[in-house]
Amino acid sequence: MDLVQILKDRVIPIVLNQDSTHQNASLFGEKTAVLSSFIPILLSLLKNNPNLISMLQSNLNPRIADLFPHDSLAKNNLIDAVGHTLPKEETESLLNHSIAPTLGALEDLAGSNDDRSIAHYLEQHKASIASALPLWASSILAGLGGLGAGAATGAFASNTVNSVVEPTPTVTSPHVTPSHVAPSSPYTQPPEPEKEKSSLWFPLIALVILAILVGLFLRYCNNKEQVVATNEQPAMSNANAQPAFFQLSTDATGSLVTCQARIGNPTFTDIIQTEVKQLFNHPIGCGVDSSQQYHAELIDQNGLSSILKLLKGVPNATLTWTGSEITLQGTDAAAMQNLAAQIKPLVPNVNVNVQQAVDMSQAVNSSISDAEKALASINPEQVKPLDIATALNLQIINFATASKDIPDANKSVLDQAAALMNRVPNVQLTVKGFTDAVGNAESNKTLSHQRAQSVVDYLISKGVDPSKLKAEGYGQENPVADNATEEGKFKNRRIEFAVTNTETGVEREVSPEGVEKVN
Repeated sequence: MDLVQILKDRVIPIVLNQDSTHQNASLFGEKTAVLSSFIPILLSLLKNNPNLISMLQSNLNPRIADLFPHDSLAKNNLIDAVGHTLPKEETESLLNHSIAPTLGALEDLAGSNDDRSIAHYLEQHKASIASALPLWASSILAGLGGLGAGAATGAFASNTVNSVVEPTPTVTSPHVTPSHVAPSSPYTQPPEPEKEKSSLWFPLIALVILAILVGLFLRYCNNKEQVVATNEQPAMSNANAQPAFFQLSTDATGSLVTCQARIGNPTFTDIIQTEVKQLFNHPIGCGVDSSQQYHAELIDQNGLSSILKLLKGVPNATLTWTGSEITLQGTDAAAMQNLAAQIKPLVPNVNVNVQQAVDMSQAVNSSISDAEKALASINPEQVKPLDIATALNLQIINFATASKDIPDANKSVLDQAAALMNRVPNVQLTVKGFTDAVGNAESNKTLSHQRAQSVVDYLISKGVDPSKLKAEGYGQENPVADNATEEGKFKNRRIEFAVTNTETGVEREVSPEGVEKVN
């Protein structure tokens, strides 16, 4: 599989469809050539500097300048070299627009948006990347690590070509002036005048031979690495598996409300399912996922049967067992402590702790304070859309039951955000409303949209351009917590913010786990 060709086939049509300035087939072909030269250079940079991957992913509108944060000369040299006859500004715009779709295609091909997974994927295809690099690219990338171990060799070869004196029709002159002598190199001795002029093709032939040898060497190394990667794949898959997970919640009578088992062992999950159904007299039992993305067992899982018997009849309790940790949460703190004391002897290698129920009022006040501090820390002269969205998502907008009115406590946060929004071009802020699962699903969806629209209307009243705002309501879809508990319902009643680059159409959401690309 030729990775570079796959990316050309995917990325170039996207970029050229965005760019409506091409007027004829000749210009279209010129731009295609520019992108074809740039894509392997971009891949080489990402392969040898994986930190660039996460940095570009977190940027709503990645630019070529982001690849050269401290070397504008290298950036300009690359634009000049790759641009052919295109104007410099047009070339830079073309390259800018190609970065985001290239990252998106790599995430798809690597099967993950994790920067380490993408870097590993690029390493597996380094031979095809190296073979697709233009010869002139070595002189630009050598100082940046873009060619790895071969950078110095490539740079020397490039300099050798550049230092060759063009042949002249007459070669009978017995002398060559110092100004016509190629710069001295530690690798070669200055030739005799007549020999220099009669051997002008030798460096070119040597360069071709060197390129062939390097290509064969890289292909050999790549084949070896692919064999090693194949042999190691089972271990990597197991190491990357998520911890086994079990969660069970009871209602006010101590009966089963919800149960989830995510354990990569179908035999064990069948046993759990049967026992939960019988013990709690519940026809559905647990939601089960026994796929291999989860570990095959919980730590000390033999104690689970006894723990289930302890949980039965305990009102408003939630047990969450992830790997080697059990967390208990409930409305009666003393009952939870007593339950924890009974569970600990059953699972000696598991950490059992009691988590206090959330004080909703305190959580709201703390979230508003955090959001205000985050917005205040943003430099008004260097506003980034993701920073605004990140700060806004820190706050909890706790609407009253069945109300769409924004609480007064949250308005100071929205005031700060409005002042910053007008400093950012080409960005749309999407306000997304969600509810808990109490009540009718359609009514909840309507209410969630009304609440999101209230936030949009408030920002407009503070001077934000309406074209930069959009409201969406999702109702009880996409819960972030269990609706069986009051805390879970509280967390699910929420407003989220996402930013969309109106120039590229890329939407990114911000969560506590980081920046996530939506499309």
